[in-house]
Amino acid sequence: MMASLFWRGLIILPLLFVYVNGEHFLYPKRHVGKAELAGYKGPDSLAVDGGGFYSGPLIADDDGSAAGGNAGGTTEVKVENLGKVDGDNTNGNANSVESTQVAAKNGISNGNIVEAKTTFKGSWEVFVENAGVSAMHLILLPKINQALMFDATVWKISKMKLPGPPCRRIEGTNEEDCYVHSILMDVETGKIRPLRLNYDTWCSSGALDSNGRLVSTGGYNNGSDTVRILDLCDTCGWEEYPGALGNGRWYATQVTLGDGRFMVFGGRDFPTYEFVPPQGQKNTLKDVVDFNLLVETHDPVENNLYPFVYLSTDGNVFIFANNRSVLLNPNTQTIIHEFPVLPNGARNYPASGSACLLPIMLKPNEDRRVIPAEVLICGGASHDAYAKADLQRPKVFLPGNTDCARLDITKRNGKWKIINMPSARLLGDMAVLPTGDVLIVNGAKTGSAGWDDAREPNLNPVLYKYQTDGTGSKFTVLNPSNIPRMYHSSFALLPDAKILIAGSNTNPGYLDDALFPTEVRVEKFSPHYLDPNLAMFRQEIIVEKSNNQVKYGQKLTVQIRGNGEIDQQKLQVTVYSPPFVTHGISMNQRLIQLGIVEFNKNVAPNTNNIVLQAPMNGNIAPPGYYMLFVNYNGVPCRQSMWVQFLP
Repeated sequence: MMASLFWRGLIILPLLFVYVNGEHFLYPKRHVGKAELAGYKGPDSLAVDGGGFYSGPLIADDDGSAAGGNAGGTTEVKVENLGKVDGDNTNGNANSVESTQVAAKNGISNGNIVEAKTTFKGSWEVFVENAGVSAMHLILLPKINQALMFDATVWKISKMKLPGPPCRRIEGTNEEDCYVHSILMDVETGKIRPLRLNYDTWCSSGALDSNGRLVSTGGYNNGSDTVRILDLCDTCGWEEYPGALGNGRWYATQVTLGDGRFMVFGGRDFPTYEFVPPQGQKNTLKDVVDFNLLVETHDPVENNLYPFVYLSTDGNVFIFANNRSVLLNPNTQTIIHEFPVLPNGARNYPASGSACLLPIMLKPNEDRRVIPAEVLICGGASHDAYAKADLQRPKVFLPGNTDCARLDITKRNGKWKIINMPSARLLGDMAVLPTGDVLIVNGAKTGSAGWDDAREPNLNPVLYKYQTDGTGSKFTVLNPSNIPRMYHSSFALLPDAKILIAGSNTNPGYLDDALFPTEVRVEKFSPHYLDPNLAMFRQEIIVEKSNNQVKYGQKLTVQIRGNGEIDQQKLQVTVYSPPFVTHGISMNQRLIQLGIVEFNKNVAPNTNNIVLQAPMNGNIAPPGYYMLFVNYNGVPCRQSMWVQFLP
């Protein structure tokens, strides 16, 4: 037993000794009092290839077209003349503005959706020069429109000092740490408010509750079994509850269920899951459930940490780890289905691909028994990428994966549909845009997650078209940033439909002289739909005349104001749940297109009312706050509106 633990200790990340700010320190022991690796049978029981097996065929779409129909009465949208995907990085500001209308398919609910076409490939701006912390974790908080960013306390340093006492007392040594490790940033002004942390948040997880509070779980060392809560007010700070979890949760994934409860899956050395206890309560080992998928998919260098976890529209939970995926019934705690293995390498940490749940498309007066839900997984690395980059000398940086795979998780005969991206990517992020398309951003082209373990920053975002008519590419390469966003990068979709980009730290500490220095600058990216020539299509939501709280299945009215006559066929209304973003995983990111029940024109000059139906239940949209966007001609409104869905 001691021998196996010794060899395991040699290969896990990070290594035994870490260099931090000019000092060496011994890699601390795990939080005491927690059972070691419940259900773990030793490294000899773990399959090198992730332990997967093929339970069904694959479909490879070389031409990038989507296989299968658009069940549920959705329309397809089109940007004409995408042409060959290449690295053309011209700004394309002098764009002609046209509209392309594509015939509706399969019983369309709202007629045709029209999207203005543009050759604009996005623009970048540095929003804040020094955020104080490098945003290892990032989430936009509802109503207050502030971005919460935090890293880890283990390094005892950042780029900002606390405004005054008390400083944090470090467990075990009682030395003082007077640096900021968590901030709130106003996404319009850039104003920063420091927050105090006591329990280490390194590689933690989180989700918003039904009232918009962040409930965060896990972390490192004294934070590994901690639950922490941040409420929404001008003076609110972290409330921390150490010892609340039954297992330590370091590199774990948190998911919100349809009734608002949270589950947390995995974490280093704990192939288990548990339900997050209510505030102030504590789990014991009796509340922890062994989860063999996380044992069977454990490579010698892991590759199954931070699993991709999504609530399906039928209430089951989809879990993807390494290269395998299952559906779990959270009520009976049984696996009800395993999907085909996804080939071509590993996808989870430290191979670190990225994933998202694609848009959930609803009809007005929705009555379907099953609402389709699809997962998209892109990039990653070979199973031995971390071993080559971190454990081998000299380091070898293997190429990352170039493929994207799509799967309908509501179909028991679901098959992966695989297409190639324009370039390799790992350590990236996938932001679902208000229109339903996906922005693939950040990351590298070679190597692995880990300290100084990746090379070749992938500076160009790529737009993935969720729906096409099959004549153009599904991918468009957009304009690059000049700031590498490598390991520990993050993003947030903003109310004005821009994308906040932050983080990047390949160093165990805050280093300015590294190959990739610790990054504290924050950028904003304006996607293609923010072409200045399309500004005429941006509607304004009249919040005081709109419903911002609604129960499941009920009607809600949103009032919009714009320039000139509005064509209902060009309208799209979506709601978006802000994700907790870290390590290429966007926990609980969810975009839902609502069905338009009525469209009442000219209730006032240039003003119209849209009557919508709220999602029918929490499995489609877990209770809580969503950003509601009205898109016209494929262009999002000027500012989204926060709407709360409740049982």
